[in-house]
Amino acid sequence: MGESYAVKGYAANVLFPMNRTSRSGHPKCVSADGVFLTAEWQHLAMLNYEVDAGLLLPFTPAGTELDRWNEQIFVSLVGFRFLKTKLFGSLPIPMHSNFEEVNLRFYVRRLVGSQSRNEVRRGVVFIREMVPRRAIAFVARTFYNENYMALPMTHEIRSVGDNGLRVAYRWRSGKCWSGVNLETDGNSELPGEGSVEQFITEHYWGYAAQPRGGCVEYRVTHPPWRVWQVRQSAYEGDAEKFYGKEIAAVLRGKPHSAFLAEGSPVTVMRGRRL
Repeated sequence: MGESYAVKGYAANVLFPMNRTSRSGHPKCVSADGVFLTAEWQHLAMLNYEVDAGLLLPFTPAGTELDRWNEQIFVSLVGFRFLKTKLFGSLPIPMHSNFEEVNLRFYVRRLVGSQSRNEVRRGVVFIREMVPRRAIAFVARTFYNENYMALPMTHEIRSVGDNGLRVAYRWRSGKCWSGVNLETDGNSELPGEGSVEQFITEHYWGYAAQPRGGCVEYRVTHPPWRVWQVRQSAYEGDAEKFYGKEIAAVLRGKPHSAFLAEGSPVTVMRGRRL
């Protein structure tokens, strides 16, 4: 399989520079205090499916509600490269710094503050996350109770045609491979204001339901991502084995939208129990 293209260097300092525009209200900088990890996320293949609210309510953490775009509710199957991973912003993880991840996620919001000055925190909830290393899955389950599993994985990122990219992420269970793949069309650009691409890519909080009730909330910061539109996309494999019968039926259908996000450096903050 091909390796991804070179990505921009990133140094973890006391302050992590972030988006310097007014989009979406996420912070321009984040104090290094409270950082859980820093990394680069690159080449995020995103397949987005419209679903009924009833499918996701059992997974929705207490204190949050489903977030909607034009009254539509989405789950996204996302594959990407996790690169230059460092715990607490400065501690490299030998043999575990660069790897693939594929996750199935949906979108929620939480109102914070008084009645007169509410802040809307728009976040992501993960139904299932797959990585190739057991230690990575163990850390995520331990710190956030995220539903990680470790499987053999691989990826492919290569040029096609004049200016297109073919991107694929695959994982194996037993002798069977599953995968997410797409081919881009045209050049990358920042999503338009109010677009579905902006909605999908600009949720800057994570929420993880906890076994004894409540949830953990954590912040994820990154600048807005440029995205490529795609000429074709597909999920292939035994979805029922990983996601259950109802979600598998969704993934067998045609995505509402699909695109490739360029990615960037990210900072994941330590979680707190709500």
